Amino acid sequence: ALGIYVGIQEAITRKHFAKWLATAAQTNEAQPIMMTARHLNMDTSLRVFCGQHISEEAAIEINEKYWAITQSLELVNFPLAIPGTKVYKAIQARKAALRWLELAAKRSKEAMASGADPECMLDEWVQVLNDPTYKGKRNFSDREMAMTLFSFLFASQDAMSSGLIYGFQHLVDNPDILAKVRAEQMSVRQGNFNKPLTLETIEQMTYLNAFVKESMRVMPPVTMVPYKTTKAFPISDDYTVPANSMVIPSFYNSLHDPSVYPEPERLLPERWLDLEGPANQNPKNYIVFGSGPHRCIGLEYAQLNIVLVLAMASVQMNFEHEITPQSSQIEYGQQLELLPPFSQKMAAVSNSPLV
Repeated sequence: ALGIYVGIQEAITRKHFAKWLATAAQTNEAQPIMMTARHLNMDTSLRVFCGQHISEEAAIEINEKYWAITQSLELVNFPLAIPGTKVYKAIQARKAALRWLELAAKRSKEAMASGADPECMLDEWVQVLNDPTYKGKRNFSDREMAMTLFSFLFASQDAMSSGLIYGFQHLVDNPDILAKVRAEQMSVRQGNFNKPLTLETIEQMTYLNAFVKESMRVMPPVTMVPYKTTKAFPISDDYTVPANSMVIPSFYNSLHDPSVYPEPERLLPERWLDLEGPANQNPKNYIVFGSGPHRCIGLEYAQLNIVLVLAMASVQMNFEHEITPQSSQIEYGQQLELLPPFSQKMAAVSNSPLV
């Protein structure tokens, strides 16, 4: 399925980059990147999940209203759904999104029943349900499918947007790394940057994949996620967590363990290229996407999308980071995600000389 997604992701990314460069042509001022990147990410996810079963009008509305859902999950918030509150606005945004997603589920079922080829995740799901050899639940309502799609959006939007934004920042703030990424793009794509990307091509971008993995280690999009123990669970030699207890492991500490990641604050993609090095020899420390039964099912999609966007950006444009007093500050969102500040600014200066 990931192979199907690549073409969708590339088309959406090209569309948004054209808008970024059009804005850059009209002003010399750097622009805040947070909402710009979030819109790119949401547009991509909606098309990967729903394809053309969701209209442009629907995509715009969901995009514009989804921020209300993120705001309602701030650590300090008024918890009642009274008109005017963030929680109330989030509920209205959820209703709007579910209405469009239900319609997408209905259209996908109709398309697959007519014999169309699957073009998105929703189509793939419907096709599996229609397979006579499939033994699981078949009678998913449009509402149930919409709620599942909404869960995917909820899980991916803020975390993946943060990972993408910090990826841009880490690239532009480290010109030596950006130069290596561009050199790899020239080699892997043989100078033909208009040729459609494939999953195989992206897998050949060894250094860029290592960079994205390292970027998320240095600034993990999610710092901790709560778990509930189903039975007594030993976490050290001298302490066992009782059953039915809440355990909240810190991802950040694990990802900055100096015994596994020497110079843990340093951005060093090369640590992932050494298969015998401590980073690769201690995979349990890399819990950016969680671990065990609750490991994020979308980790391959998230990694793929960030790599694809940065691969295209590195050869299609030059970009600069305007550092402000707030650039190093962090905002916390749902599940203690690291959200870049609104004041984080980037400038897409011009088309890259590589194109």
